Amino acid sequence: MCALGLADALVGVTVYCVEPRDVVRGKTRVGGEKDPDLAAIRALAPDLVVANIEENRREDIAALRRAGVPVWVTYPRTVAEGLAMIRDLGEITGTRERARVLLETLEPLYAHARARAAERPPVSVFYPIWRRPWMTIGSDTYVHDLLATCGGANVFADRMRYPTVTLDDVAAKAPAVILLPDEPFRFRRTHLADFDAYPAVPAVRDRRIHLVDGKLFSWHGPRLAEALSKVPDLLAAG
Repeated sequence: MCALGLADALVGVTVYCVEPRDVVRGKTRVGGEKDPDLAAIRALAPDLVVANIEENRREDIAALRRAGVPVWVTYPRTVAEGLAMIRDLGEITGTRERARVLLETLEPLYAHARARAAERPPVSVFYPIWRRPWMTIGSDTYVHDLLATCGGANVFADRMRYPTVTLDDVAAKAPAVILLPDEPFRFRRTHLADFDAYPAVPAVRDRRIHLVDGKLFSWHGPRLAEALSKVPDLLAAG
């Protein structure tokens, strides 16, 4: 929203909206994604609420719509859908030109990353999103497609969207790279030791377990530029 020049138009944000810090610190907080303060949202009289299928509850969206609050629901599960979301948001909010300029940067980076990935064998990757229980991503997710775009092959692509797995399951998949993001679970250096019991796994053997910025893999919008620039090199590094 801010990249489209709508910072001043924002009247409310969730408690998890942390960037841009200089913008969100001055906005009304309306609760979390799963427990929003619907009365507070209605009191703000927004012209538009932007929601997400995974993050927000159907009943809350329905309640806002019944109250006459327009709600636009997003659900990008691929990088291409994330780009389309930018275009659509530009149309809905009257910021077509800002959206066009943003896409003029992102779309060539997307095409370049896909072309680069097509030139070499995919790198097998384990990308957990939680610990105890260990959870990861299946094929029908944005993170999976971002990895594929950048040359990665999700080792649990054959599973449901967010499967629970064990480290024995991970070892059996023999990933060449393990990426430990800092969100939604906050992986830290101490968690590298979880894999010490599996020295034969290529990622462990070759010391290719990396702590990474989770925003690069799961935040839609302009953050994609940094992801498409950094993640291919991260996966390609031997």
